[in-house]
Amino acid sequence: MTQDGRRLRGLRSREAILEQAVGLASVEGLDGLSLGRLATATGTSKSGFFAHWRDKEQLQLDAVDWAARQWAERVVAPAMRAPAGVRRLFALHEARLTFYGEGVLPGGCFFFTVQAEFDDRPGAVRDRLARAMREWQEFIRRLVAQAIAAGELAESADVAQLAYEIDALGEMVIIHSRLHDGAASLVHARRAVLQRLRALCPDPTLLPED
Repeated sequence: MTQDGRRLRGLRSREAILEQAVGLASVEGLDGLSLGRLATATGTSKSGFFAHWRDKEQLQLDAVDWAARQWAERVVAPAMRAPAGVRRLFALHEARLTFYGEGVLPGGCFFFTVQAEFDDRPGAVRDRLARAMREWQEFIRRLVAQAIAAGELAESADVAQLAYEIDALGEMVIIHSRLHDGAASLVHARRAVLQRLRALCPDPTLLPED
């Protein structure tokens, strides 16, 4: 096998492990990651596993980055295909609900699970998580501000408050879907954001009625 071939095989192995790690962490948290369990699940030898990661913390850091990449591809990218303004903002919320509704991760949401695990634990993993979540919230605020600038949301709209509400309603789906009726929580979260945006939109016809 050529050097390029070995490098590609190593990259694929690493990505397969990270995909498993993010799925497992969405249920059990980052501390629940077992190097041996991940190696078995991906058919990777322990020696091959340690060729990718020198310790558990580095694996955790890379899992955070992988989860952020997955979120960008499955939630952010689809939303960006919608027209800029209030339709893109709502498309972001819908893409998030689709991600949850399709059960991409067994625990629903990687970031919801691990933020509770690391919020009071200073260190590199907490810092990486905080950065990823801050970037997500800033992205929502940016879309809100763009919609206001485009005249598709009222100038009186509070950017930070509206972004917070949209994010919170998305997060509520994870809370309710694990112990209550998941399908109903998706409907309620979609309707709540839609009604909020329609009330602030000078031209409500830009958005679905329900």
